[in-house]
Amino acid sequence: MTAPALPAFAAGLCDDAAMFPPGLMPLPDAVAAHRLHRTASYAELVGPLVLAAPALDALAPLLAGDAPPLDLSVTAPGGPAQIPGVLSAVAGLPIDLRALEVAVPTGMGAADFLAALDRVHQDVPVFVEVPRDGRGPGFVAALARTSHRAKFRTGGVTADLYPDPAELAAAITAAVDAGVAFKATAGLHHAVRGTDPETGFDQHGFLNLLLAADTALRHRPTAEVARTLADRDAAAVAARVAALDGAGAAAARAAFVSFGTCSVTDPLTELVGLGLIPATAGGEDA
Repeated sequence: MTAPALPAFAAGLCDDAAMFPPGLMPLPDAVAAHRLHRTASYAELVGPLVLAAPALDALAPLLAGDAPPLDLSVTAPGGPAQIPGVLSAVAGLPIDLRALEVAVPTGMGAADFLAALDRVHQDVPVFVEVPRDGRGPGFVAALARTSHRAKFRTGGVTADLYPDPAELAAAITAAVDAGVAFKATAGLHHAVRGTDPETGFDQHGFLNLLLAADTALRHRPTAEVARTLADRDAAAVAARVAALDGAGAAAARAAFVSFGTCSVTDPLTELVGLGLIPATAGGEDA
């Protein structure tokens, strides 16, 4: 049976971050699971497998055989200094390196960071994790003068790692206004904003972020972008996503490239439950 086509807003939306908290899947399991995702009926939803740079040392033995090249996005938490090691580690391996996700060292400004990145960067898309301190606006402005993209951290293992809707709205609006595409990482465990019953943390919804990008693209005030991020009405959020026309969905996704999730099947199940993708796209794996 031919896999059903997914709506434009969903294609490549979910980067496979199975090895990161709270999933913490072991590397061999993560590689095997990712290969299954890439051949499943919902494969169109799935972006690259996200690995931290240190995990590359153990990757080669898992890539033997006739399997297609593994699509990867590699994080460099140590900043640009880690990039030569990443490129060396993947050289000669059957890998499609789709992106580098590079953190900014503590205290480093945008000019110094981008100069360091230029010295080691090759022809691979780069997402720069924008600091949440006072350096953030300067980084977004500087990224607008490059081909690099932004990465916004939207959660974590403690409450302080979750930006509130106003903070995140300001970051998204700045990126959209500057023409800087962005991805999001951490804390996006559900499609729509809600409160985690175990931790009590208020968590952003990945569909809220999609609609926030659309709202910013329509040059609405930042306060309206924040209200979109804060919306907890799942039916209303789903209806707004469903109402995006082809051009609107494409523009929103060009701005909001993807988000990292430690469980690809969780967002899949929620999208099916909201009626936004066909139930047949869930497949047996979901």
